Amino acid sequence: MPKRFDKDMNINDIIKQLNQSDERTNLEVKTGSRIDRSVMETVCAFSNEPGLDCGYIVLGIRESENTLFPAYEVAGITDPDKLQKDLATQCADLFNIPVRPKISIEESAGRMVLVAEISELSPEQKPLYFKSQGLPQGAYRRIGSTDQRCTEDDLFFFYGKEDSFDGSIIKDSDIDDIDYGALNIYKRLREKVNSSAEELNYSDNDLLRALNCIKKVGDDWKLTNTGLIVFGKKMALRRLMPMVRVDYIRLPGKAWVENPDERFVETLDMRGPIIDLISRTISTIADDLPKGFLLQENSLQAESKSLLPIRVLREAVVNAFIHRTYRVNQPIQILRYANRLEIINAGYSLKPEDGIGEPGSVNRNSFIASIFHDTNLAETKGTGFKTMQILMKEAQMVPPTFESNREKNNFTLRLLFHNFLGQEDLSWLELFKTHDLNDNQKLALIFVREVGAIDNTSYRQLCGMNRIEAGVDLKSMRKQKLLEQKNAGKSTYYLPTTFLLSTMVDKLPTMVDKLPTMVDKLPTMVDKVPTMVDKVPTMVDKIGETVPEPLLFLLSEVGRRSDPELIRKTILALCAWQELSVSELAKLLNRNEKYIKTNYIQTLLDEKKIVYTIPAMITHPSQKYKTVFSD
Repeated sequence: MPKRFDKDMNINDIIKQLNQSDERTNLEVKTGSRIDRSVMETVCAFSNEPGLDCGYIVLGIRESENTLFPAYEVAGITDPDKLQKDLATQCADLFNIPVRPKISIEESAGRMVLVAEISELSPEQKPLYFKSQGLPQGAYRRIGSTDQRCTEDDLFFFYGKEDSFDGSIIKDSDIDDIDYGALNIYKRLREKVNSSAEELNYSDNDLLRALNCIKKVGDDWKLTNTGLIVFGKKMALRRLMPMVRVDYIRLPGKAWVENPDERFVETLDMRGPIIDLISRTISTIADDLPKGFLLQENSLQAESKSLLPIRVLREAVVNAFIHRTYRVNQPIQILRYANRLEIINAGYSLKPEDGIGEPGSVNRNSFIASIFHDTNLAETKGTGFKTMQILMKEAQMVPPTFESNREKNNFTLRLLFHNFLGQEDLSWLELFKTHDLNDNQKLALIFVREVGAIDNTSYRQLCGMNRIEAGVDLKSMRKQKLLEQKNAGKSTYYLPTTFLLSTMVDKLPTMVDKLPTMVDKLPTMVDKVPTMVDKVPTMVDKIGETVPEPLLFLLSEVGRRSDPELIRKTILALCAWQELSVSELAKLLNRNEKYIKTNYIQTLLDEKKIVYTIPAMITHPSQKYKTVFSD
């Protein structure tokens, strides 16, 4: 359950809590000049969200405009009686059932503030929705610190009924579309779990009926979506459900490649009935990991020969198949980066993010989940993610993280190939000993270094904290100029600051070795840094931070001579350090913008050494460039 704001807290306590954390779940503050649609959407979301208990809407608080970091202060309301009346009236009239908020007026610093407590409705009363819109569009849920419009999946969650999709009949199908080899896999696995299971004595047709894989329409047998997905022939799947496949994409670096058609991206697509496809998927990934796994024949059980536990891999893959939505025509994507594995499936989590890993499962595909439970390929207690956390911790690895994105309607699980804490990590973290970071913040720095960003959800998953505590830690790291906040509300995330990136300069040789011939010069460049610092006093421009010292040396060399190859390599090194515009590059290189663009930028773009940061609009006023690393 999300951490609650205490009912006994006064306005000053609430302000203090707000200023400690960037995000909040059961509290919404607004300036409060009137009761508008956004206020009523929050009422609806607080009433619907499972496990929230209650939420608080505070009117008369604003964000201060005169502080470096977001801070809140009491603005006050001008007509508290009217606001109370409007809120009570709309709560009674707008929804399918009346909502009775507890409203109070409090005073702080001579200003009036309205506080409304909205209690969560009982399960039989949910979902609450706007009468004028109906379901699902008129219902809202509280997801993190935002109010999210409900979807069909949410209605399934509220009503606790099976999703009809996996039990639906496929009209253009027949019994010949069944792969009986896949059905035999089920029988073998079921026999291992329970050799006396009654269904093992059924005929093939009766077994398929019992598993809700076929249904009779007139005189003909038709497959259900479950039958096609779990036991369908490859040809039938390609004909009827072509996106039931796995795309295994191998990338050479740590970031997504802008153009997936580039030659250095390796893609393997796998198809087939998923009861067989899961085993092939796990084997494919395991064979490609830094160290292999020894998989037992005809089984998903395996002995791990790598730091990444095979059970973690198994749980991750099985969960993607079971919990994805098959309504969306989108394959499961498995991205194999140099330092991590990301598994992306269609369909956000039906279970609230704060409850993922806790006992209790919410199945989107109940018939498919039942088949996998029968064969012991999956558990149905909702503890798969918790199991992965425990196994990764036992292996002394960075815990797994996930992102459930309702807007994109997908779920991403991230597994780092990183043994925490290695000697390299400890040496690097010594650079921040004056920052007085706690262990969780240190772990977050390692995560940011490997992945490139972090958000509140990922921080909580890494450290086992609640949203408020995570927000406090992240804000502290912002104040220490280690992280930079991007966006606000539901889309808040954090990137490394230029200062933090500059501490990774010791990794620059590794990065720059992918740039032609530059690597050999770097050790001597770094050695010369102490002698050249006096010659290049600061070189701080509107980019915002000091240029790392090895790059300062390159810039000082460019300033003494006009070697085109040196300028070219310097541009690549600068754009590897951070994304830069033509004007920023020209200023750093002390050259004319037109000269830099004509003689270097266009050539590097043509050679695919650099790419646009906004490829959809190359003339965008904020256009910048970044270096592409390749093997």
